[in-house]
Amino acid sequence: MSQMLCCMIMRINIDCNGCYRKVRRALLQMQELESHLIEKKQCRVSVCGVFDPHDVAMKIRKKTNRRVEILEIREEGVNAEDNKKDDNPNATEGSQRPLLNSPS
Repeated sequence: MSQMLCCMIMRINIDCNGCYRKVRRALLQMQELESHLIEKKQCRVSVCGVFDPHDVAMKIRKKTNRRVEILEIREEGVNAEDNKKDDNPNATEGSQRPLLNSPS
């Protein structure tokens, strides 16, 4: 099975600084997570890494004793960019259009 890079957004009720620290500590202890973002005001937690989303949600729930609701899961292959370049053999790097067009 190939490794999949997952980005997941969860809703966790973060009422106070103690809840924030509890969630942060649980996220830092997980080795499979590469990065995380805790949005305290919106009660959202975003995590990215190579993991099974439902396993991570269960681990957070058990460690923090908070309800975890999965809002969004995005899965991408680790070598997704390499596969896109191989799909079109006629495309070259110089033929790509610029991302931003400056007004002339």
